[in-house]
Amino acid sequence: MVETIKKMRVGLVGSGYMGKAHAIAYRNAMAAFGIQQSQLHCEMLADATPELAKMKALELGFNRSTGDWKSLINDPVIDVVDICAPNFLHKEIAMAAIAVGKHVYSEKPLALNASDAKEMTEAAERAGVKTLVGFNYIKNPTVQFAKQLIDRGDIGDVVHFRGVFNEDYLADANLPFSWRLQKQFAGTGALNDLASHLVQLATHLVAPITSLCADLKVVHQQRPLVQTSSGSKASAGEVENDDQAHMMVRFANGAQGTLEASRIAWGRKNGLFFEITGTKGSLIFDQETLSELSLYVAEGNPQTQGFKRILVGPEHPDYQAFCVSAGHGLGFNDMKAVEIRDLFQGVVHGAPLWPDFRAAAQVNVILDSVVESHEKRAWVEVEQYDVSR
Repeated sequence: MVETIKKMRVGLVGSGYMGKAHAIAYRNAMAAFGIQQSQLHCEMLADATPELAKMKALELGFNRSTGDWKSLINDPVIDVVDICAPNFLHKEIAMAAIAVGKHVYSEKPLALNASDAKEMTEAAERAGVKTLVGFNYIKNPTVQFAKQLIDRGDIGDVVHFRGVFNEDYLADANLPFSWRLQKQFAGTGALNDLASHLVQLATHLVAPITSLCADLKVVHQQRPLVQTSSGSKASAGEVENDDQAHMMVRFANGAQGTLEASRIAWGRKNGLFFEITGTKGSLIFDQETLSELSLYVAEGNPQTQGFKRILVGPEHPDYQAFCVSAGHGLGFNDMKAVEIRDLFQGVVHGAPLWPDFRAAAQVNVILDSVVESHEKRAWVEVEQYDVSR
């Protein structure tokens, strides 16, 4: 069993989009939550080359750097391995870290498939290491408040969840071919990148998903491998994974739901949206206005009933750590800072961490069920791997 420690020394693998977000979050978490600098060290950064790693370590505030992630994992100073590498590397890096007793903080999706996710989970549990997976949207104070409203019965029993996660980062058909479009490197497409967040949110807010019926579609079937100066296609690569994913789901508590995700939805930048209907009211949330929640409670005079716009403020979970005034709003990196606070509390003080590898593996189980349903063109039952909930 890995013992808890008095400080957390982090090794970050990958300094791209998410790596930078994590680096910012480490600094913000210390300021927001009163974590002493002597207790949280950004120790080492690994990237594809020594030159890139050195440059990014200086930019992002890490003490040391390496062009070999294996040397980071085997460094005796490192306590936590933070994985912000491409999807196909998650398993290899995590398993290597677990083998030498390191705690692991990984971006989502945990793995390319449920089988790998389960293998990673069981290895971590045998080794007794702490794990956390970056499903950061549940850390948003607004979503935490929505969960409180649901749990205390303000909208009654939940009967329906409608969720959408649409973005336009691949809406332009002329954007070049990349690893994200290949199954061996990315697994599924919009399903892994976007719907994984939506599935995790739905199960967190409502109940476990027990069955589903799904459809996947590749819209832009080819993308240019090389573009000339005039923009014409010199050659093209075949897109192997989905641009759009749709599903109908049934929850363990009897609720129904619809979930959809797209990476080609023009105009949607972080279009994560959900509407939850209960027997006594409804909730609406839109990530593009992430510090607002719409609440409808079916009580009082029907003439004056309507959705109430709630601006999240110091009275709501974790908001006050960032700002003492309501309505000023938080951002994506603030959600990551809450996640880092949780990581610190788990590693240094022994607090439970969630969503851990087991919870994240259940998301992979559901995503595999989506692929199965699409291939069979039928409803499928969903295995309940995360029985700890």
